[in-house]
Amino acid sequence: MDGHQQHLRRGFNWLGSATIVAKLTDFATILLVLRFLTKEQVGAGSLVVAFGAVIEALDGLGTSTALVQAPSLSRLQLDSLFWLILLAACVVAGVVLLAAPWIASLYGITGVAAYFLAIAIKQPLVAAAVIPLATLNRGLKYERIALVNVGSTFAAALTRLGLAMAGAGAWAIVIAFAASGLFTLLGATLASPFRPQLRISLPAVSPLLRFGLRTTMSGLCEQMINNVHHLLVGWFYGAAALAEFRVAFDLAMEPANAAGTLINRTALPVFAKVAAVREHLVQSFTWSLRRLLAVVAPLAAAIVLAADPITSMIHDEQHRSYASASLPLKLLAAAALLRVVSQLAYPVMFASGRPLLAVRFSATTLLLLGLGMLLVGLTIPAANGPVAMSAVWLVVPPLLLLWQARYLHRHWDVGVHDLIRALGKPIVAVAMLVLAVEAGRYLIGISSPALQIGVVVALALLTCIGLLLREPPQQTQAARATGDHATIGE
Repeated sequence: MDGHQQHLRRGFNWLGSATIVAKLTDFATILLVLRFLTKEQVGAGSLVVAFGAVIEALDGLGTSTALVQAPSLSRLQLDSLFWLILLAACVVAGVVLLAAPWIASLYGITGVAAYFLAIAIKQPLVAAAVIPLATLNRGLKYERIALVNVGSTFAAALTRLGLAMAGAGAWAIVIAFAASGLFTLLGATLASPFRPQLRISLPAVSPLLRFGLRTTMSGLCEQMINNVHHLLVGWFYGAAALAEFRVAFDLAMEPANAAGTLINRTALPVFAKVAAVREHLVQSFTWSLRRLLAVVAPLAAAIVLAADPITSMIHDEQHRSYASASLPLKLLAAAALLRVVSQLAYPVMFASGRPLLAVRFSATTLLLLGLGMLLVGLTIPAANGPVAMSAVWLVVPPLLLLWQARYLHRHWDVGVHDLIRALGKPIVAVAMLVLAVEAGRYLIGISSPALQIGVVVALALLTCIGLLLREPPQQTQAARATGDHATIGE
């Protein structure tokens, strides 16, 4: 197996293991937290975190991707970027505090303005971690990145759970969101120490800023895509409906997004090193697609199969059930699979120096989703609103996948047969998984929701493992990508 394939496999194994640990921790603590909060508190906290996630896309000015993609870097560039990023984050934090009362009045949720203090505090923390994390990613230090991810997620999850149990209400959600920035900064600093000198040279970093600002536009669109529904559901249908939709969205999308983020983070630095050779890039892309489908397809099917027992077991502090989130959960799980597959083209665009194309794709996605959800909010009553909002997510991704397939074929000669080969085994495996679960329900008739979930999860994990283990080794002995590590000069 050639060098870039080895890097992809190593990154997938390390970051994949870290993601599994982090998401299991996150998932378990969130389910526990829901028992200590009312739906209204969950809705209020979710609304603030949705704004925070969108605002956070501005942190780093998109230079993290620019740093990974750049052929070489100087110490002057790193020092200059650090101070510029930190200054921009402080400005954003100030704007957040000024806008908080206006946002609170727009939604009419009592006390929500104070929660934005946590969002403002997080901005400089995340900004200070950009250079250390980008250095790790640029150097393909997947082991260290995995440790930072697991440590920050675990610490933030414990913070959220502890505050919820102490009766902090919605503060448990927003403080844990801010604390994740602190824990990430601490981990990144330990894993990749960086002590910037107090100097700024705009000419030295202008190419990185130009690339980064385009990446920021794409990242901002992506965060809006991931959170616009929360903002609109809260606006049209209120905090309680937002809580139910948020639970369905997180259960459906988080596993898929975690796998997609894992693949994309692993792929970007490798794609950047092999982008000059079309054959190498195509090999890396199809390998990544197969790995992504091997993980996400069985998990998405499992969520659909287990949606009813999962939501029936979730209750809030007032013992109100989340069972009505079952149908949105099923729709969103199917949409999640399509969504993460379409996102795999982003590292191809960035690695080949086409950030504007990624911006166009993200903007189009946001436009279609936003218009569809606005139409739903204006026409569909609250009783069916969350289901209709979920249906919009299921309609839009197929249109975008057609665009992606056309781009990959025109610019990289990725043929339909390449995509079909990547899709074949996961489709067969998912069909067998569904048949096995439905046959078990018919023949055995398990009544316990917890046992039903356990059976579905066990079969899904076995399916994932089977697909990953059965993937044939790369046989093509392509030339190694030039240079495993780009140098950072003084």
